[in-house]
Amino acid sequence: MPQATLNRRSFELADLTVPALEITGSADGPRLTVIAGVHGCEYASMAGLRIWARDLADRELRGRVLAVPVLNLPAFRGRTPFVVPDDGKNLNRCFPGDPSGSRADRIAADAFTKIIKGSDALIGMHAGDMVEALQPFALYDAGPAEARARDMATAYGLGYVIRQEPGPDRAVAGTSSAAAAETGIPAIIAEAGGCGLVEQPAVEAHVRGLDRVLALLGMADGRDEPQPEAPTYLQRFLWLNCRDEGWWEPAARVGEAVTAGQVLGTVSSIDGTETLETIVAPADGVLMFVTSSPAVAADGLLLGLGAK
Repeated sequence: MPQATLNRRSFELADLTVPALEITGSADGPRLTVIAGVHGCEYASMAGLRIWARDLADRELRGRVLAVPVLNLPAFRGRTPFVVPDDGKNLNRCFPGDPSGSRADRIAADAFTKIIKGSDALIGMHAGDMVEALQPFALYDAGPAEARARDMATAYGLGYVIRQEPGPDRAVAGTSSAAAAETGIPAIIAEAGGCGLVEQPAVEAHVRGLDRVLALLGMADGRDEPQPEAPTYLQRFLWLNCRDEGWWEPAARVGEAVTAGQVLGTVSSIDGTETLETIVAPADGVLMFVTSSPAVAADGLLLGLGAK
């Protein structure tokens, strides 16, 4: 089979010109869309997609891959973690977007319409942002395509897979994957890397995960490498916030298994004279991410717990 062809593309998203790569195989197959850089400082995932997409041009491919290494250009350029600096909104809480909204809403709306819509599968690549230590995991949402999404999340090979139910108690709403899932597109979020670092093991984990999903979708032959162990499946994602601003000091490590009632950390006054709040685990689970910065605002996010 002849090798795939790679073309540079760009998309106009809310007055931004966002670069992308389109890799077209020599045989028919699905359209896989892969997006990184939804958050501006999650560099390990961006680095993995840049490497993987370029490498596809030297491989035999069935179907088409659309790769967007950095979606949130304002945050990337400004080194702004979590949010679009123009309006302070988290882009991965804004999908499917609002064309009449603020800049984050409009980026999400254009990205959903021009990039995500019409895909046969979607992967949103993430990592721990600038002040976020993270245990690698994949997440998918309940919905009409969840069986295929679970297969994709499992194939990515990150050790933990979290399923999210829709509804008001869902920890993460408005994500690219949730918006895609609601339209019947199998979609996952894959997280590896942390603290805004480009660490080679995390980059390689993303590249391997993308290759495995590509093989699962029948778009390319699998690499000759050991298969990952079966993941631990988790059914709830619990996010814990503090009440007041202060100095956050975690008492448990990311990736650690904890039990309900276990002390996970404290928030103290900035002068160090008073403990304002003791944070305890609401359920048995595994710490999927922990805020690594002592500085926390009122109602600041401290950690995410994956629970059965």
